[in-house]
Amino acid sequence: MRSYGIYVLKRFAQFLLVVFIGISLTFFITHLTPIDPVEQMIAAITSFSQSEPQAVAMMRASLRELYGTGGPILEQYFTYWRRLLTLDFGPSLSAFPTPVSVLIGRALPWTIGLLLTCTLIAWVLGNLLGGLAGYYRNSRVLKLFGVVAMGFHPIPYYIIAFVLLIIFGFLWPILPISGGAAQNIPRGLNPEFILSVLRHSILPAVSIVLVSIGGWFMGMRALVSNIVTEEYVVYAELGGVARRRIMPFYVMRNALVPQITGLAMSLGAIFNGAIIVEFVFSYPGLGRLLISAVYAGDYSLVLGVAAISIVAVSAAVFLIDVLYPVFDPRMQLS
Repeated sequence: MRSYGIYVLKRFAQFLLVVFIGISLTFFITHLTPIDPVEQMIAAITSFSQSEPQAVAMMRASLRELYGTGGPILEQYFTYWRRLLTLDFGPSLSAFPTPVSVLIGRALPWTIGLLLTCTLIAWVLGNLLGGLAGYYRNSRVLKLFGVVAMGFHPIPYYIIAFVLLIIFGFLWPILPISGGAAQNIPRGLNPEFILSVLRHSILPAVSIVLVSIGGWFMGMRALVSNIVTEEYVVYAELGGVARRRIMPFYVMRNALVPQITGLAMSLGAIFNGAIIVEFVFSYPGLGRLLISAVYAGDYSLVLGVAAISIVAVSAAVFLIDVLYPVFDPRMQLS
């Protein structure tokens, strides 16, 4: 038990290091761009009317203090970390004076719901069908599914999204193609709103699942194909153990160990694809919010979304690392 506690502490230290480096890199890269949010806002305000130079100077000083962009870059860096630790990302430039934390709070549940659903569906179906395909290697149906899965796997998320958009939005318009829910429905935990959310999430979810499921299928099929030739599996088959027992307890249980690690590692890649998918379907998640912030030069919002994403993906990897010894007792804690 003590060795497991030391293992968790080491993984937690790695988690903190990854978050620190990721957020720091995001800060410096963003601040080294030629875009200045303060000057952009001043230009937008003064373009409609003439302003006194003293008023413009006072406005510039106030905005730099508000956005934390006054002083040397190291001073801005420490100011940013102080604000970050209190979840104060400052106001949004594109939606001034709404705080960045409010905008992220509105978009985060949509992205979490979409990504968790897509990840679990793709992971479960891909591993289940891949395990069956690796064990029952003569099944024509599973072979056909493998061909289809390998065909979808190399296609980018946004290509599938555009194809689904054309098919179900124009050629056969039976599903909503934009938004997170119908606008004329009261928001809340009522059946009408929940059904509307589910209908609006079908196309974004399908576009992500179709691409993700192929990787899980091929990975699990390869793992199971190797495990079925192991001596303990052959011995169980010769000993008369039922195949319905060999498949889950002798084969799938051992093949799932590396797939669990891949589950955490894939969250970041799925998030990258979801950014474009959310924008294509105007889904009100972090992806659409991030692209809008980039176009508007709103780097307070860009930094906020990037920081939340880095923490979320790192936390998922940390959680899988902590649970990994539970799934594989053979693992040496180091």
